[in-house]
Amino acid sequence: MTDMTAPHTVAFPQNRTCPYHPPTAYDPLRDTRPLARVTLYDGREVWLVTGHGLARTLLADPRLSSDRTRPDFPAPTARFAGLVKRKSALLGVDDPEHRVQRRMMVPSFTLRRAAELRPEIQRIVDERLDAMIDRGAPAELVSAFALPVPSMVICALLGVPYADHDFFEGQSRRLLRGPTAEDTMDARDQLEVYFGELIDRKQKQSEPGDGVLDDLVHQQLRDGALDREELIALATILLVAGHETTANMISLGTFTLLQHPDRLAELRADPGLMPAAVEELMRMLSIADGMLRVAVEDIEVDGQTISAGSGVVLSTSVINRDEAVYADPDSLDWHRPTRHHVAFGFGIHQCLGQNLARAEMEIALRTLFTRLPTLRLAVPAEEIPFKPGDTIQGMLELPVTW
Repeated sequence: MTDMTAPHTVAFPQNRTCPYHPPTAYDPLRDTRPLARVTLYDGREVWLVTGHGLARTLLADPRLSSDRTRPDFPAPTARFAGLVKRKSALLGVDDPEHRVQRRMMVPSFTLRRAAELRPEIQRIVDERLDAMIDRGAPAELVSAFALPVPSMVICALLGVPYADHDFFEGQSRRLLRGPTAEDTMDARDQLEVYFGELIDRKQKQSEPGDGVLDDLVHQQLRDGALDREELIALATILLVAGHETTANMISLGTFTLLQHPDRLAELRADPGLMPAAVEELMRMLSIADGMLRVAVEDIEVDGQTISAGSGVVLSTSVINRDEAVYADPDSLDWHRPTRHHVAFGFGIHQCLGQNLARAEMEIALRTLFTRLPTLRLAVPAEEIPFKPGDTIQGMLELPVTW
């Protein structure tokens, strides 16, 4: 057996060399599945999970904690280090607190609710494409389409004024990829102030609006099931995660399809393949690469001991390329079964908004390529900037023409 306890030369995270493939520096990790040792920015060594089966086992193991306030919780970047001591919601808490928060939110994110929202999503997609087409080619797809679509959808769902989108989109960018820890902390503070004021306004309304936050204010907050600080943290994570991840999937998904013209032609010929294509894009792109946990007890796995207090990182981009599960995993193939990918996580923290995200991606990509059958990149692919490896993956810009 390979000695996984020896110091490993691979640092985590690293930048991708191709926006839809894992960093080439992770190639050795694919050869040492399902577990490896990697080094974080501050020199701390942590366990990196790279095997699909082990990932699903550990993500369902209560001995791995998501509580970011634990002293040994791993921070993959200096920017993130300032946030790990702050109280979080949903993704950053364990049961029973997590169970209480999630139970409040589940009715708003069911498959049925996502289906009910499809006409509104379609309206928003058509509206944004109308505006982009009216302005004429070329266009920058991230700002014109990929970002505003999920931003408008999550605002409508939560009851957040879309008129404030410049503010909260800007703060979200700073939160996820600000240049310094101080910048990140300031963005978090500003978002919390914003939501505190929004919640106060909603409390004063005699008749609640029809957004999720209105329901939480006039039921859970009023009845004491949530306090104001918890509701602010919940609103922040729902808004940021609700538009940033889907925006990146739409932009990077578009780029990836344009780089695979044969696959795109097949999709155009049979739009019914779109749900399967979205699943395969989720697997292949793995934009949220690096789920973070800390062991609260010793865990014996694969002949190794993950000791209590050890940091554990699960690399979705490597896990979702496991040859034991996916034949030819570096190829784009939506005829393969991909429902067991971990792009949405697994276990109790599996993405709450996955049904909504699927609906948005299906509608956005299908409508985009249907209405613009000659859509293509406006500049060479190698000139298009994409995001560094220490944040959610996606395109910084996507110049297109038609």
